[in-house]
Amino acid sequence: MAAAAIFFFPYPNPPLTLLENARLALDQAQKAGALHYAEESYRTAQELMRFGWMEMARQNGRLAPFRNYRKADSLMNLSLTMANQATGDAQKRLAYLDSLTRGEQADFKNDLLLWREALVGSLIKFKTEHLLSLASQLLEIGELLISEREYEEARQTIAKGRESLLLLSEMVNQYTDYDAQNISIWQRWVQQTLANSRTKEAYAVIVDKSAHKAYLVRAGKLMHTYICELGYNSSHHKLFAGDGATPEGKYKITTVKRRGSKYYKALLLDYPNRSDRNRFEENKRKGIISPNARIGGFIEIHGEGGKYRDWTEGCIALTNEEMDHLMQYVTVGTPVTIVRRSVQWP
Repeated sequence: MAAAAIFFFPYPNPPLTLLENARLALDQAQKAGALHYAEESYRTAQELMRFGWMEMARQNGRLAPFRNYRKADSLMNLSLTMANQATGDAQKRLAYLDSLTRGEQADFKNDLLLWREALVGSLIKFKTEHLLSLASQLLEIGELLISEREYEEARQTIAKGRESLLLLSEMVNQYTDYDAQNISIWQRWVQQTLANSRTKEAYAVIVDKSAHKAYLVRAGKLMHTYICELGYNSSHHKLFAGDGATPEGKYKITTVKRRGSKYYKALLLDYPNRSDRNRFEENKRKGIISPNARIGGFIEIHGEGGKYRDWTEGCIALTNEEMDHLMQYVTVGTPVTIVRRSVQWP
């Protein structure tokens, strides 16, 4: 009787080291942002490692002579390779987004600076300041998000900032269009004032709000130019009391205050005149202003200027020295014409 021969074949050890390497590679991929920027590769690596671990567990459950870890080893190797690929893909994506986002942020910052420079001294600056402030806040938030590598959120923030600049652009365009439509009216006021000054060989004052200048003329000729400051919201004609706008129109000096003025010396104008009252009532009827609004008054040319910003409640401010100079030549009845813009001197 022949003896039965039993053969014992060697079998590989479970790929525990490979399993640990695959886990470490997945951790590294996650830290690199693969879940967000290379999710498909990362999830594939996860599944391969899970299948490899299950295969290894299955082989562990078999009798030792029949264990074969070749498939588990292969799955672990594939998981390791895919995890490393996920890390590389995430890093490339992050590098691209970093460059893209920083470029968009730099362009946004430059555009914001250009708008700020363009609006320096502009009458519409007060109305646009909230949009500029919002854009500045979003610029800061964008920089913070970039530093935290939150690129998609940063780009969304930059996009919101650009929306603010777009609204600002539309507001400026509307304002410019209104200027273009009314420049002929303002220029006519200037010409009428100059003609009257020439005919009567008298003094007159012409204020160009956009230029922030007040011109003293006599007999239609320039005598002196003053730098002036206006109401804090002088981008339009005064609508009602408290709106911070300097009125536009043809006025006259009604009172000369050499003493007792809140702001050094002052020249009180006849605002509101008939034209102002008619416009005020029409705006009420149209619903442009509240039915309870008041038209206001006490618009003056006064001292205490020299602040290099528009700050008054609607008056025209000169330095005290300039007020002293102006009051040598004007008196009650002197015409004062205020325009938003003039296309020729004055």
